[in-house]
Amino acid sequence: MKKVSFRNDILPLKNILYRLALRITCNNAEAEDIVQDTLMKVWNRRERWDEIDSIEAFCMTICRNLALDRMRKMDNHNSSLEDNLHETPSATRNPYEEMNQKDRIQLVRKLVDSLPEKQRTCMQLRDFEGKSYKEVAEILQISEDQVKVNIFRARQTIKQRFKELDDYGL
Repeated sequence: MKKVSFRNDILPLKNILYRLALRITCNNAEAEDIVQDTLMKVWNRRERWDEIDSIEAFCMTICRNLALDRMRKMDNHNSSLEDNLHETPSATRNPYEEMNQKDRIQLVRKLVDSLPEKQRTCMQLRDFEGKSYKEVAEILQISEDQVKVNIFRARQTIKQRFKELDDYGL
């Protein structure tokens, strides 16, 4: 069994943990705090690292749980994706296209946020973080089949709702 090193095995996960926390909280400062808290919790359990099958899954589970706990305490006061839209302005876009893009991002954001938590997290880990079904199952402590069902349902829901709203021009 490989000896786990904080510097070589855990610290490199901080960007993945940050993206996961950011996806749940939609707040840069909160996500950074959650990553710090995650790393401290993992460090405090260092005596048991050798017993853990996947240190990455272990870290991501802690991060996810901390982020969800923080969200429950904050009552979901989130900034949204459209705030980040202004960071990369395009010279080729006209005001109408910018407004349209902003509206679509806001709509997709609302649709993803309206998903049940497990579907939202499965989709985040699989589609945005590129985790395998097995890794997602380990992190969420559910079966691979449950992961696939959650992702399928999440994608179908978003696709259907987006199409309905887009067709009506809302």
